[in-house]
This record gives sequence, structure tokens and C-alpha cells, in this order.
Amino acid sequence: MLRSANQSYGSKLNALDGEIGHVKDFYFDDRQWVVRYVVADTGFWLSGHLVLISPRAVGSFFQGGDSLAVNLTRKKIEGSPPIKAHMPVTRQFEERYHNYYDWPSYWEAGGMWGAVGLGMAPPPHVNPIEREHWEHADPDKDDPHLRSTKALAGYHIHAKEGAIGHVADFMIDDKSWAIGQLAVRTGHWFAGKEIVLSPQNIDRISYEESTVFINLTKEAILNAEEYHMPAAHA
Repeated sequence: MLRSANQSYGSKLNALDGEIGHVKDFYFDDRQWVVRYVVADTGFWLSGHLVLISPRAVGSFFQGGDSLAVNLTRKKIEGSPPIKAHMPVTRQFEERYHNYYDWPSYWEAGGMWGAVGLGMAPPPHVNPIEREHWEHADPDKDDPHLRSTKALAGYHIHAKEGAIGHVADFMIDDKSWAIGQLAVRTGHWFAGKEIVLSPQNIDRISYEESTVFINLTKEAILNAEEYHMPAAHA
């Protein structure tokens, strides 16, 4: 089943021993179109730090209700590397992050989730690395394929004949965390029709132009599946 990213923002995140904050954003891989991390806003608990939560700690995406169960303790999350808003996530950071939780990397051995696949990982041993070790780590080259769903929302959609609308939402598979569809609001050229597109229809993304280029004609888009935008999470 596909779930709306827009409806997920603001949803509570519950660790094994208590609430840890809420969903602020999702980071996805724009080559394989799969969510790699939930960006958690820890609020008052960790003085507003943002931390990443891998789907390996969650399993299914929103198993029921309006909160997300995280298979980690608050203490383990407290010791994990924090991120800063609007800063790129480096591959060096990801390697340290996966080593900290003793999780296999997704970027090796091919496949959407690497050699091991997704699955929910068991809770790691509590042996947290002190936060200052992460905060003073030297930056490395960022991964240009790891992108924010919130940042991409609003990007122009460019069909073969020209602009047709903008990105409005991301529909995420609740088992694999793959982005199955992009919701698009077509704008004035077709009375604001809302449709969904497959990532397979995307030729490329220009982050400099804030534009997603698709391999469809306007006529094909007229016949695309219509989509009714869900209300954002309260």
C-alpha cells in the first residue's frame, strides 16, 4: 500500500521506551527512488536536534495508527550522530551511522537495500558514542543522490512540450519504502488536475533549475491516473 509523505509529516515517533519526536522529512535516493531515512525532529527531548532513523529500525511504514514505532531505545538514539538542517548528508556520515548501529550498508552489493535486504533489524546493543565525536567529525563529499522530499516538493514538472505543473506529494510503499508514485498538480493548463506519475517516467532532475523532466507528452498526461491530494497531517 502506498502512503502519502505529506500526511506523514508531523507524525509521532515512538522508541521502545518512549516518544522521541516527530517526522520532519524523508531523505530518498533519487537513483532507486527509495526512502533511506526518516528525519526525526526530537523537539524538547534533545534540544531540537535532528536525527536520522533508518527503515531498518522501523520495518513497515506506518503499521497502523498515526505514529511510527522505532525499534531503538531513547538512549541509543541520543548517542547517534545528529544532522543539521539544510546540510548535505555525506557518505562518510552514513558509514559512521551504519557502523554505530551495526547495520549493513544499502550502497554495496546491489539491489534496493544491498545484499541483506531490508527487514527490521534487532535493537542494537546500548553502547552509545558520545555526541561530540560526531559533531567534530570532518565533512566528506556529500552523496548527490540523497535528497529531501520536502525540498523537492514544488519543483516544476517539465513534459516533452514544456512545463505542466509541479511536484505535490510522494507516495511511499509501506513495505519496501520505495517511492511508487509522484503526485503532480498540473496547474492552470488543465484546470489544476492532480495526477500521479511513476518514477520510471522521470528522465532527470535538475536541482539547479528546480525541475523534474519527464518522458511523457502532455496528451499522455491528460490520460494519466487522477489523484486526490490527501489533507496534510494535523
